[in-house]
Amino acid sequence: MRNNRLNSNNTVVLGLIGAGGRGTSVIINMQKTSPDVEVKYICDVDESRGGNALETLEHQQGRRPQMIEDLRNILDDKDVDAVVIATPEHWHALATIWACQAGKDVFVEKNISMTIREGIKMIEASRKYNRIIQCGTQNRSAGYAFSARDYIRDGNLGNIVHVKCYCMLPGGSPWILKEDSPVPTGLNWDLWLGPAGKVPYNVSRHKGWYDWWAYSGGLAFSGDASHGLDLARLVLGDPGHPKSVYCAGGRILYDDEKETPDIQVITYDYGNFSMTCEASQFGKYLTKTDSKIRYGEGFPNWPFNSTRIEIYGTKGIMYLGRHGGGWQVFGNDKEELAREYGMFPDTVHQQNFINCIRDRKKPNGDIEQGHMSASLVHLGNMSYRTGEKLLYLDPLKQEITNSPEANKINEGSYRQGFELPDIV
Repeated sequence: MRNNRLNSNNTVVLGLIGAGGRGTSVIINMQKTSPDVEVKYICDVDESRGGNALETLEHQQGRRPQMIEDLRNILDDKDVDAVVIATPEHWHALATIWACQAGKDVFVEKNISMTIREGIKMIEASRKYNRIIQCGTQNRSAGYAFSARDYIRDGNLGNIVHVKCYCMLPGGSPWILKEDSPVPTGLNWDLWLGPAGKVPYNVSRHKGWYDWWAYSGGLAFSGDASHGLDLARLVLGDPGHPKSVYCAGGRILYDDEKETPDIQVITYDYGNFSMTCEASQFGKYLTKTDSKIRYGEGFPNWPFNSTRIEIYGTKGIMYLGRHGGGWQVFGNDKEELAREYGMFPDTVHQQNFINCIRDRKKPNGDIEQGHMSASLVHLGNMSYRTGEKLLYLDPLKQEITNSPEANKINEGSYRQGFELPDIV
């Protein structure tokens, strides 16, 4: 096991686990923009994926990565320093823990976990094995996020009384469950399921995994709003767990049988301020920040920006963009009090991970704060799934105090051979 030691030429050797669109983009860019990085493996349970990564990386690094099916083969290779995990969410925690146990550092995409318990175990594994875990919440490497945090910390907004996070995506379509069918050639369905329950192959699960509680926390909320919640926590100075949470919502736009809702409105009580998150899929009149603005050219049209954050203080309001977009502050009579343009921090975040592999410093998106932010998703979903109940949290035990049903959800469910270990 390689422990805090690179090879003689200081090359960082990586493996990708999950060669979908996001994983492919991350591993190609990570190798391209950081010096002395080699990708040795591309791992996916579906042999139809990974070709773009193989071809591009062979051109970039002069050596073709190996294509493999089982992530454990990467973990067994002592030459590998770190892995990038970009699987469906139900694999994130176990793959991360296994990687730490094998002496690998980890870059794990959001949402990093499926339950609060999983996040706790990921932190334990990181600390026990002295492993770097960088969460894929790249706003934590954005310069404008740090300046927004400093502006608030210095009292320029006054006392913070309320925060609104939005992730209001364009509308979807009615959900139709496809029939079970034979497993496609080249897909290891058993490994795809991994920790999840054994079920027959169904394309609605395989291609629409965000629609099922077994594999995710939902597209709009877990898959996207998690970025905004994490950024809001960062600029507020990373507060701890809220005292309570309440979530309302459902399948509002289409009355069908899809498990995850198309709209959720979540309220978090932090004691001295409140925070809400509105995650939905309906209006095409709301749009994400366009690419020019993401790279520092102007500001979004805030009222129609689908992923904005609004921070209300006693002296003014701050509009904050994620993944670029910058921030503006307005006071009385709509007077602009402060501003800063923002740059999309994806590359900087990936470079920070590579640097931390070498210098062993804590990464910008360390697992501890990643867990705290991911817990906001889990709390909201537990409130919704228990019948839209107001849930109270013991912040020390990280357990719900008024709902055994919510705590049962938080325990998770794991298939034999893929259990989440009690002791990592």
